[in-house]
Amino acid sequence: MRGTTFTFLITIYGLLLGSCSIQSHSINKRNIKKQFEQSQVSNDHFTGFALYDMDQKKMVFELNSDKYFTPASNTKLFTFYTCLKMLGDSIPALKYEVRHDSLVFWGTGDPSFLHSDLKGVNGFNFLKNSSKNLYWSATGYTGKIFGPGWGWDDYNDDYQQELSVFPIEDNEVFLYGDADGNLQVKPQYFKRFLTRDPDFKPAGFKVQRDLLTNRFAYPQTDVPKKFNQLVPWKTSDMLTKELLEDTLKKPVYLTYLPISNSAKTIYNTNADSVYRRMLQPSDNFIAEQLLLVCSSVKFNMLNADSVINYSKKHFLNDLPDEPQWVDGSGLSRYNLFTPRSMVKLLCKIAGEVKSDTLLHSLMPAGGLTGTIKNAYKTDNGKAFVWAKTGSLSNNHNQSGYLVTRKGKHLAFAFMNNNFTRPAKDIRGEMVRVMTWIHETY
Repeated sequence: MRGTTFTFLITIYGLLLGSCSIQSHSINKRNIKKQFEQSQVSNDHFTGFALYDMDQKKMVFELNSDKYFTPASNTKLFTFYTCLKMLGDSIPALKYEVRHDSLVFWGTGDPSFLHSDLKGVNGFNFLKNSSKNLYWSATGYTGKIFGPGWGWDDYNDDYQQELSVFPIEDNEVFLYGDADGNLQVKPQYFKRFLTRDPDFKPAGFKVQRDLLTNRFAYPQTDVPKKFNQLVPWKTSDMLTKELLEDTLKKPVYLTYLPISNSAKTIYNTNADSVYRRMLQPSDNFIAEQLLLVCSSVKFNMLNADSVINYSKKHFLNDLPDEPQWVDGSGLSRYNLFTPRSMVKLLCKIAGEVKSDTLLHSLMPAGGLTGTIKNAYKTDNGKAFVWAKTGSLSNNHNQSGYLVTRKGKHLAFAFMNNNFTRPAKDIRGEMVRVMTWIHETY
């Protein structure tokens, strides 16, 4: 009888322990849920959230995680993963073939060629040091100057450079005021296109490029000494040829030969440096051009749609929900992803990168680098969240990685669409919730 009673008590004790364990896990979910239910910010618009435990490989919490959201620059994570799968350690600068006394070369879409930050010079030096006659073949790119769904009236803004087969120096001019009150421009080639316009009277000093030409108009007033502005230039085959001649200081002949299957490749910049530049300041130009680089490597042509379709079929076919993906940067509102697919993508990215240290160095780090440098506070000088932001008017998102004080490794997607309040309110609420998760778990 005593044995039976003892066994019964042990069984009850075990059930109680199990019940406590289940209850504790449930309380965690309910506490996270309360952060959203009691939020005055998250409840006045469409909010989605997915939180995944990367150590235990299970979803911790979901809110509208199966619903589609406009991701904005969270799209760059799709571009990043595709590049990890398709490109090597360095970005190809150009393809070339020697034909007797001539060197024919083709663009790969490489965004780092003489880039203001990345300063890819291998391709430039190769052309500069060649003793052959240089022929640039302006073939291979099959797309348009803008991606699908982009705002045509943003053409003058520094985040929407035109796409091209052979970008040079970011595909935009740098305008600034000198000590004498004069307007200066880099590259100097564009000095001839600067025009004082007495009829151009903007609120404040600014430069406006003509929609269809490279005429840059500015007001007939003094140029502020600290003035500076970046403006995309209007691309063309002839302009690229002339810019190459201007920088190489030698003739470059324009041709339209098809890309040779036997062409060799010159590589430019370390890929991680390019990815870091794309992710941390959220560089749209680099993201778009990288898709073209992937296409050049895989298909020997430059077509973003081909790469997107290939990636969806071969790399992303295990996502919970099929991504509606149309560009590399997220400028298009045609992009639609679900939070749970974003989390799955983050796990796939982590599986491709060599270490957490490297991955964290590429992503914006809360309180330290990139687009969330000023959003989060560090924990004793250390970042605890590494996330890609995504912003369009009325949309603001974060997707990335978080490490809690107890050492849990989490992936999350926090997506906010269709709000009318200031974006800083949304950003502040995301920071509040993610900081609470970090401190609580």
